[in-house]
Amino acid sequence: MNIYVGNLPYSTTDEELRELFAEFGEVASASVILDRDTGRSRGFGFVEMPSQAEAEAAISALNQKDLGGRALNVNQARPRGERRPREFNRPRSW
Repeated sequence: MNIYVGNLPYSTTDEELRELFAEFGEVASASVILDRDTGRSRGFGFVEMPSQAEAEAAISALNQKDLGGRALNVNQARPRGERRPREFNRPRSW
């Protein structure tokens, strides 16, 4: 199951995220999403856990848990879905 983890402290690393979820079972991957321009954390990440039961236990236990003074938002990740193309360098029509 793919899990979304929001409201992460900006100092959180991939390894710290992995360790947080490893308490509940096997973690296939854990990644904090970085801003492509600055390389700094965007404050959220994703964790992949192969076991549905372990993933649900982690979500229940970690949602709203305090980490570094911030209450985590933890839930099952939703598919990205359709995204409309970004429009750059176009004058606004207002």
